Amino acid sequence: MGRSFEVRKASMAKTQGAKIKVYSKYGKEIYMCARNGGSDVDMNLSLKHLIAKAKKDQVPAHVIDKAIDKATGGGGEDYQPARYEGFSPGGASVIVDCLTDNGNRTFQDVRQCFVKTGAKIGSPGTVAHMFEHQAVFQFKGEDEEAVLEALMMADVDVTDIELEDGVITVFAPHTEFFKVKTALNAEYPELTLDVEEITFVPQTHTAIGADDQEKFQKFLDLLDDCDDVQQVYHNAEL
Repeated sequence: MGRSFEVRKASMAKTQGAKIKVYSKYGKEIYMCARNGGSDVDMNLSLKHLIAKAKKDQVPAHVIDKAIDKATGGGGEDYQPARYEGFSPGGASVIVDCLTDNGNRTFQDVRQCFVKTGAKIGSPGTVAHMFEHQAVFQFKGEDEEAVLEALMMADVDVTDIELEDGVITVFAPHTEFFKVKTALNAEYPELTLDVEEITFVPQTHTAIGADDQEKFQKFLDLLDDCDDVQQVYHNAEL
């Protein structure tokens, strides 16, 4: 891909309010995953991965259990996915993924984040073609050739593999997520995965000038404050 994958992880929540937002987002996503695919983690691999990810982000067990119980009970909200695309302050490409029970409200909330910071919201497909929907795995290692060979022997479709500063990053089509994880665990039973996610990887990056960096951060903060926003992807380089 010509450059290393930059892991953009939100810093650990420092206030109870911020933690509640993280718990709420995971709770909503776990609820929908369990409702659509069943609550048995051995049968619903997406749920199993999501729960593991939530635990890694220190989401309490009672939050996870409540979301699964709610889905199993058949009641609760009916959330729908919604995706918005556009350009941030400074011209970076942005994808905003949401789960909503009121599409009109969510659109207005997200639109205001763009309007208040001088960003531009576009129509579906405006920037999605500038990203690749991929599975990304990152872990400590020194021999990317051996990792690639192990994955190829397991008949895994790998898009790219990189080694930088003792960290190996594996890129694969998003549909190969569980095949990659299974192959890595089988070949390296003691391996700790620092990153294991399905994400949008930008094909190119846009440098954000000094004059726009404050607006860009405000833009991200406003989106983070929206209850329905689950993930924000961008190609900004600060």
